[in-house]
Amino acid sequence: MSPRFPAAPRSARRLLTTIATLTLFSLAAAACGADAEKTPGTAQPAAASSSAEGAFPIRVDHRYGTTQIAKRPERIVTIGLSDHEPVLALGFKPVGVVDWFQRKPFTDWPWAKDAWGGTEPVVLGLREDGVKTEKLVALKPDLIFAMYSGIQKEHYDQLSKIAPVVAQPKAFDPYAAPWQELTLLAGRALGEEAKAQQLIAGIGQRFAKVREANPQWAGKTAVAADSFKPGQYSAFQKGDPKSAFLAEMGFTVPEEITRKAGASNVVEFGSEGLNILEVDRLVWLTTGKEPWERIKNDSVYKELKVAKEGRDLFVTYQDPPIGAALSFNTVLSIPYAIDQVEPLLKK
Repeated sequence: MSPRFPAAPRSARRLLTTIATLTLFSLAAAACGADAEKTPGTAQPAAASSSAEGAFPIRVDHRYGTTQIAKRPERIVTIGLSDHEPVLALGFKPVGVVDWFQRKPFTDWPWAKDAWGGTEPVVLGLREDGVKTEKLVALKPDLIFAMYSGIQKEHYDQLSKIAPVVAQPKAFDPYAAPWQELTLLAGRALGEEAKAQQLIAGIGQRFAKVREANPQWAGKTAVAADSFKPGQYSAFQKGDPKSAFLAEMGFTVPEEITRKAGASNVVEFGSEGLNILEVDRLVWLTTGKEPWERIKNDSVYKELKVAKEGRDLFVTYQDPPIGAALSFNTVLSIPYAIDQVEPLLKK
């Protein structure tokens, strides 16, 4: 039986029960035996700067040890749910990706479309199905990113038989590393740490301007929530990208939610637990607009002050993809998310 990687954060439509499923058909042999002339994928990195070229070989520390990257990579595969975005922001176009939201074409996100420049990567698997190892091996990657992922040591060891692997940042649980750490880790692995720091500083300035323009949010509580089916609700703890975004906008995510979530990114409850959402600003993220009326008409929810006083905000994961931008919460998606969410929160 193929091993399953740990569960990822709840996605737009339903819980992603696995990030990747490896078909272990002698990975080392398959990697060595792939025919270069039949290798799919044409994406290439941006033109290398002389300083970046001179940075290699590079040794990168991560959750499972240290990975050595001998030379500037040309065929990058990302299996973390949002790993392709910091890689893109640093000037590289992955040849293989995991599709979190099943958007077609994959490169059509408004915040990433220009960075892809018309290049379409090979989709190695959907969020529910996991990575198809045959596709991954056929791409002949020279670097694999698994930063925003749940891979465990055994999976890291298996993937390392194919190519060098950059796993989750040290000192963070799976899916718990902030976007700054993910960007820095990608920058170190790609010989672009200075550029990564510049990107982080730029986003930090954007958030600072939002907080300066909205001092009324300081000290106010906020949380991101979802309701994937009737009678069941989720609230995302402060380490989750969506609530982390709200915190950087100036809000405070209640510690009660983080405490109840424990090792998970989310706490789940029925209608009887909706009082945990009694905050100053509540942001609902849903698949489509259909759940909005269902949530609003919940007899318990209707009695909450946040609902009665109109301090709740409803957005969709796609069309427009505000929820997706918050879920990715990367150096590429954050500017789009700020542009979309700030005026909505001001209403």
